[in-house]
Amino acid sequence: MRDLTTLPKAHLHLHFTGSMRQSTLVELAAAHGVRLPAALLDTDAVRVPADARGWFRFQRLYDAARACVRSEADMRRIVREAAEDDATEGSGRLEIQVDPTSYAPFVGGITPALEIVLDEAREATSATGAEVAVVVASSRMRHPLEARTLARLAAGYAGDGPGDVVGFGLSNDERRGDTREFAAAFRIARRAGLAAVPHGGELLGPAHLAEVLDELRPDRLGHGVRAVEDPRLLDRIVSSGIALEVNPASNVSLGIYADDHRVPLRTLVDAGARVALGADDPLLFRSRLVAQYETARTVHAFDDTMLADLARSSIRASRATSATTDRLLAGVDAWLAAPDHGSAPDGSPR
Repeated sequence: MRDLTTLPKAHLHLHFTGSMRQSTLVELAAAHGVRLPAALLDTDAVRVPADARGWFRFQRLYDAARACVRSEADMRRIVREAAEDDATEGSGRLEIQVDPTSYAPFVGGITPALEIVLDEAREATSATGAEVAVVVASSRMRHPLEARTLARLAAGYAGDGPGDVVGFGLSNDERRGDTREFAAAFRIARRAGLAAVPHGGELLGPAHLAEVLDELRPDRLGHGVRAVEDPRLLDRIVSSGIALEVNPASNVSLGIYADDHRVPLRTLVDAGARVALGADDPLLFRSRLVAQYETARTVHAFDDTMLADLARSSIRASRATSATTDRLLAGVDAWLAAPDHGSAPDGSPR
């Protein structure tokens, strides 16, 4: 029962607005005169059914939170606090996902919006010790031509260090848009050396996931848990080395699985999948990164060796430099080599 907050790890699936602390949301809402829905103010995780109506409710809550982010200072605060929270939880590498079009009206356009995030990512890295890089994501809810614009913007800031763009994603409701029409944007991103990291395999099953693989050629998949419903598809993912950004709390909150026990984390790992645990939108799901590792430990019976392997998988799936990767992997080895001091009666580390 080693302390999971000291286990070095990478965090590869965290959305910009969804990373916000609840206390920060309350302060920003008050400052901008925004009235928040009650569901954003209580302590319970959002729970919706796995259908279009459930997603609509979730999206309305997310949009309400996003409406409170209205200035450069707000944006910088979110990046800085996300880095602080990740550093506290042992994350040595955060690749935070942002759609700059959502914040462009308040800061003069999509380019300034992205540059604010990148600049603060560099500052937060220096302040916290957790490297912060960025994934630029387009939305299935918008026109595919907008995705191409964002891919070109992302390509101009490509790199692998703190404050660089490391990937290009596609998020929002998997049931919306034609996946094939977004392929051109991913080609632009891939030519610039960016990782292709679209969402897929959470709201929809294997048929749609296969289309995402065929058309967008991902290096990592946001979620991907529904691959377990088709062994041949899962084998294809494993043999291709595509990493899965698995977010157990998200899967339960969005009604994909009834409870934590049903999330197929163990099935994916046993099949040889490269899994990187993520928190997705802790503002709504009330569950941060370490909580996902706690779920692996307490619900899926992962011992410390297996938890260390999960951390290694996340680090290797990141776009960090070889120097950062080696440093974090050495830290995982040191964590596992340290004595296990057992746990207190309540299950917490002594």
